[in-house]
Amino acid sequence: MAATKEEKFAALIAECTLFEPCLSKEHYDMGRVIGRGSFSVVRVAVHKETKTKVAAKCIRKANLSIVDVQAFITEVSVLKEMDHPNIIKLYEVYSEPDQFILITEFVEGGELFDRIVDKTCYTEREARDVVKSLLQVTAYFHAANIVHRDLKPENILLVHREDDAVFKLADFGFAKRIDVSQDGLVTQCGTPGYVAPEVLRGTSYGTGVDIWSIGVITYILLCGYPPFHNENRNLLFQAVKKGEFTFHSPYWDEISETAKSFIRAMLTVDASKRPSAVVLLEHEWITGRNVGTVQLSDALKQLRQFNAHRRFKAASIAVMTSNAFKRSSSKEIPEAAPST
Repeated sequence: MAATKEEKFAALIAECTLFEPCLSKEHYDMGRVIGRGSFSVVRVAVHKETKTKVAAKCIRKANLSIVDVQAFITEVSVLKEMDHPNIIKLYEVYSEPDQFILITEFVEGGELFDRIVDKTCYTEREARDVVKSLLQVTAYFHAANIVHRDLKPENILLVHREDDAVFKLADFGFAKRIDVSQDGLVTQCGTPGYVAPEVLRGTSYGTGVDIWSIGVITYILLCGYPPFHNENRNLLFQAVKKGEFTFHSPYWDEISETAKSFIRAMLTVDASKRPSAVVLLEHEWITGRNVGTVQLSDALKQLRQFNAHRRFKAASIAVMTSNAFKRSSSKEIPEAAPST
């Protein structure tokens, strides 16, 4: 007789050593809801003994498939390994009768882009400093053969509300370890506009997909709008696969040539020619002392519009999974291969 979904869940969980051997309520008082997802809610929680404020992500098991649980366990195992000042810290994980609960570091500064659009003065140097930190944390998990696969503005969070707050990289839900004995990853996943050409083509890929995403983020930070944009997803994907983007005037007139060179390197269509995070950290734009301090008024204005549009569409532009990629690309991108 075939095992039920619940029995398969139980077997997976029994094999996993990541879960705490008790209920979360024994250690935490759950507070108000601070976020909601399709299958989860995030609450503020307080540790009963230490009074430390944490975030508790509660994921309903009823909505999960066996594949979802396997992916969840992978995410947890990756996060448990991460120990970096720019990565959200995972403290504990609980498997309760009807839900999984992840206890993580609590951050209250909001998203990085929200902070930037509130600024009255914004310069190329400030953008460079953000990108440098993002490359440093990316180099850290790439050294462990881990690919994030969903780097985007929504996943860059600030710890505090102060202007110089440290950011934390969040959401390792698509993170995957690369087996160095294999050819690479093939699953098509990510977010439209930030996904690399090789992912769309269905070919094997590696850490370079994260570099491409950082290239997109850097472009947006410097001009306020994305390098690849089209409401028609098929046309968007075609532009991404061709690497078609422009440094438009007047928005790029005040931006240095070294910054443009830096972006071109990251948005190289041929992944084998795309520099690693370690190499990019040695780029002149990152190491140079003469990065522009001119007020980027046009970029700030564009970024405010982009940020408002991004938030408006957040509910409808969900992170795409393999099937969504294939549905969106099957007619106009015939070479996209099935994922595994």
